[in-house]
Amino acid sequence: MSDTSVVEGDLIARKEGSVGVIRLNRPKAINAVTLEMFHDLDKALDAFEADPAVAVILLEGAGERGLCAGGDIRALWESSKVKGDLGKILWRDEYILNARIKKFPKPYVAFMDGIVMGGGVGLSAHSSHRVVTEKTKLAMPEVGLGFFPDVGGTWLLSHSPGEIGTYFGLTGRTMNGPDAIHAGFADAVVPSAKLADLREALTKVRAGITSAEVKALIAGFATGETAGPVAALEGKIDAWFAHDRMEDIIAALQRDGSELALATLKTLNEKSPRGMVVTLKLLRLARTARSLEECLVREYRAALEVFASDDFREGVRAAVIDKDRSPKWSPPRIEDVTPAMVARYFAEIGADELKFP
Repeated sequence: MSDTSVVEGDLIARKEGSVGVIRLNRPKAINAVTLEMFHDLDKALDAFEADPAVAVILLEGAGERGLCAGGDIRALWESSKVKGDLGKILWRDEYILNARIKKFPKPYVAFMDGIVMGGGVGLSAHSSHRVVTEKTKLAMPEVGLGFFPDVGGTWLLSHSPGEIGTYFGLTGRTMNGPDAIHAGFADAVVPSAKLADLREALTKVRAGITSAEVKALIAGFATGETAGPVAALEGKIDAWFAHDRMEDIIAALQRDGSELALATLKTLNEKSPRGMVVTLKLLRLARTARSLEECLVREYRAALEVFASDDFREGVRAAVIDKDRSPKWSPPRIEDVTPAMVARYFAEIGADELKFP
């Protein structure tokens, strides 16, 4: 790709100096990613990996609102309603791309400015250099859709300190930039006003620049912040979320009875009971996983069951389609989620679909 070659579509890939720029280009949808965009991104990585003049990859989002609000959830909902196969295909190709990003041989810089959720996390938080700003709002809110934190989210959350990852995964709470660093989702806070200067500096680096040199370059623009408001609550969060059963987490919050505990309890009560139980099990299994790929296989199996579930369709309906924010979960209570229901999410199926690089 030359400096002038621009693919003007939902994804723009072009060379700017020594940077291979990948721009998510659906600003009206906060750059929500489609199956075609995953395929285009993969092709762009092929070209940039093979081009010796490309020293660094840069992922960014068009518009002012954020890097990426997640996957094209409406398309998945429509396919799920008619028992289509979009979920099977999209999640397969997306998860393979997530794994590729983690292992990409050249420094991969993600500008995680503004909103970064779901699928956007998968494209950025596995990269080698993750830049957040004072505007960053990062979240894995999938449990509110009858789903679970996927795109390798269980790998990332299970490696957060203490029970911070369990807390973020089950509540879907938004992280600011410093808390994203504390939770292991980002590396450096750069003021949004300095992103253009950092971007310009990246375009001028030499071919063959090392990851350590890119890290040092980014550090020259960074604030040095490493922990936000949620990090200050770590002691309480560890006590509440250290349990392996949702019933015990709920009981711990009820026993505490503080304003913060009751607010957290209210948040959990809005989520899919089945989604929370499945998420907690996935997070606990991820703690002993040997690789991101192992977590992605487990997530893929669980996602296939999610796609077929009433909870997913109902969660998306309430949040995205009708926007009434009143999902009718099935079952409606955590104590009604049976082992047989949960077992379906962990069936030994689908792993052969994922051919990792």
